[in-house]
Amino acid sequence: MNEADVRDRLRSVEDPDLGDDIVSLGFVNDVTVDDDTIYVSLALGAPYSPTETTIADAVREALADADRDLSLSADVETADDLDATEQVLPEVTNIVAVASGKGGVGKSTVSVNLAAGLADMGARVGLFDADIYGPNVPRMVDADQHPEATPEDTIVPPEKYGVKLMSMAFLVGEDDPVIWRGPMVHQILTQLWEDVEWGHLDYLVVDLPPGTGDTQLTLLQSLPLAGSVIVTTPQEVALDDARKALRMFGKHDTAVLGIVENMSSFRCPDCGSDHAIFGEGGGRRFADEVDMPFLGDLPLDPRVREGGDSGRPIVLDQESATGDAFREMVANVANNTGILRRRQHQQATR
Repeated sequence: MNEADVRDRLRSVEDPDLGDDIVSLGFVNDVTVDDDTIYVSLALGAPYSPTETTIADAVREALADADRDLSLSADVETADDLDATEQVLPEVTNIVAVASGKGGVGKSTVSVNLAAGLADMGARVGLFDADIYGPNVPRMVDADQHPEATPEDTIVPPEKYGVKLMSMAFLVGEDDPVIWRGPMVHQILTQLWEDVEWGHLDYLVVDLPPGTGDTQLTLLQSLPLAGSVIVTTPQEVALDDARKALRMFGKHDTAVLGIVENMSSFRCPDCGSDHAIFGEGGGRRFADEVDMPFLGDLPLDPRVREGGDSGRPIVLDQESATGDAFREMVANVANNTGILRRRQHQQATR
């Protein structure tokens, strides 16, 4: 078996999102065949996403009866690839920002569950709590350890549920308010993500503060975001602010991975009926209106609040329908990250 034979077999593997085989799409970076092993490099950029996992499994199946072992690797080239010395966080594959136009829509809940859900899939994940003025992530994962400093004055983040954590809450007193002006916000944020030893990560989830202020601007100007997730609730006042967040990312040429509708409905534990307390279907209608993917609707469930207070993310509850809804959202975010990265690869290699 030679390289041409391998590529011919791989033409049977379809990308379900882009509608063609992976060879025609240019997603087979390289094929090398020696006496013992077939080495295949694929343009897959969202580790552990369900779709890319399916593609990799299909490649293995296409070559299952070959007379050699198979070694798969993944590498996605993008049009804005920089030399490693010029990159910010070069060991992080995908940086995903979670944003909202207003407070109180459950953005941190989505961030925590997204990070924990990705880690539960097997991915290497970090969670950066960039909500300078109201950091809640350590409580929401019951992080009982604090960062440690190295002799080189870098920061080793603590880890919980397989997620590396960094938050302003680790650096200030529990009840101390953070009263900073814009330049100070820029300085501390830059120092935090540059001086933290994140290591190799498949995903770094960034929990932004609500609104469109200094923190968001610093992030958009400093970090190479793979994309953003916008969180809203169904009512119109939340959707109005979600539009502002969408326009903010658009002005900075940052891709939006999709819209999440949180607190979509409440299922009464006594009567079993669903109640649309904050309205119904607003997030999905908003996604359709702005032609963005809809990532899922998340129920208003007391167990979500209980999990946030006790430090056990609901996405890890394998026995609840609410946990299922959060896991579907996580899968959609990962899949859409993969679609975006594969399209970027196409543009970069044309």
